[in-house]
Amino acid sequence: MPLAMARHILVKTQNEAEQLKQKLAKGADFALLAKKHSLCPSKKRGGSLGEVRPGQMVRAVDQVIFKKPLNQVHGPVKTQFGYHLIEVVFRD
Repeated sequence: MPLAMARHILVKTQNEAEQLKQKLAKGADFALLAKKHSLCPSKKRGGSLGEVRPGQMVRAVDQVIFKKPLNQVHGPVKTQFGYHLIEVVFRD
């Protein structure tokens, strides 16, 4: 079964997610932005979701983690929790 490592930032609005994505594109530190803005408990770990297997995350997040290119910030991805910016750092 595939294994991946990803990190994310979860915010309430699409606008906030877009603003953070622009900051990341200009070189802002993902972990610092996650600690400051994310609504997810993973913010304590700089947004790290740790090791993830298919089916552990909501479908929209799962799709990004297992199908999108590595080391790029994807999103905003809308789920019932809000808007995610997701970066996949490893996948086997």
